Amino acid sequence: MKPTGALGIFSHLDTAVRAVQQLRRQGFHHLVVHAPVPRHELLEALEHTSSSVGIWTLCGSVIGFVGGFAVAVWTSLDWPMMTGGKPIISVPAFIVIAFELAILFGGLATLLGFFVNARLPRSMKNVVYDPRFSEDHFGIFIGCRAEDVDAAHAALQAVGAKEVRVENS
Repeated sequence: MKPTGALGIFSHLDTAVRAVQQLRRQGFHHLVVHAPVPRHELLEALEHTSSSVGIWTLCGSVIGFVGGFAVAVWTSLDWPMMTGGKPIISVPAFIVIAFELAILFGGLATLLGFFVNARLPRSMKNVVYDPRFSEDHFGIFIGCRAEDVDAAHAALQAVGAKEVRVENS
């Protein structure tokens, strides 16, 4: 099922950036922007915040480090063996295990955080798209209810879209 809304096609980056800013000021917040290459100007216009994948990595690493150290201590206390008069809980030897588990859990948490932030796998498979977005044009799709499509169409024309296409489900 295709989403309902209006798709505006823009020839220039500056026009698309201004259009995003004006549309957000007019109250259109469900915008999907297509660009042939990643552009920071569009991200700034969309007020895109930084990714939280780094937080996922930090949490996974801390959990892995603490978990690795706890497992090493627990197994040493469960089966205590005095070797050469050294203490049963040997911190320098356990740090290697904790470090390895920090790397493992940090990598797995990064992968999980990526999937969560990218909303993968997507439940909505149909996306309004035009092949020109892969070449040299920019697109802004305003997702809205069927009764608001005319307002979205008029707003896209007012902000300078080269072409506006209405998508109805």
